[in-house]
Amino acid sequence: MSTPSIRFRVASRSGLPPYRQLVDQVRDAVYEGRLREGEKLPSVREVVTQVVINPNTVHRAYRELERQGIVEGRAGLGTFVVASSRIGVRLSDGRLLTTVVRELVEDATRVGASRHELVRALEVALDRIDEQADA
Repeated sequence: MSTPSIRFRVASRSGLPPYRQLVDQVRDAVYEGRLREGEKLPSVREVVTQVVINPNTVHRAYRELERQGIVEGRAGLGTFVVASSRIGVRLSDGRLLTTVVRELVEDATRVGASRHELVRALEVALDRIDEQADA
C-alpha cells in the first residue's frame, strides 16, 4: 500500500462540519499543487483511521468533491484527482492566485491589519479597477 498523498485533520472546534473540512483540505491541496491530476486520494478506510471519523462522513466529502469536478471515483480503484489543471488560476509568473492571496494576507497581518481592514482594502482596490475598466 502506498503512502497517502494527503493527511487529513479534523478540528472539532472549527465550526465547520467534518465533511466540509475534508473537502476544503483537498481543494486547498489541489490549489497549492500538493495534489496533482491523477493522484489517488486515501481510501475511506485510511481516512477513518487517520482522523477517527464516521465512514459516511468521508463518503459525503468525496461525493461533494466529485460534484465539484475535483475528483472522480473509479470502481474498484479508488478516488482520483481530475481537476488540478482547471482549479488553480495561474498568474503570468507561474504562481497560483491562492499563493499570492496568502502572501497578501500574511503581509497585512504582519503590519497589524485586521480582517475587516484587509477586506475593506481589497474592496477599495477592486472598485478602483472596476472604475478604470468603465472609463
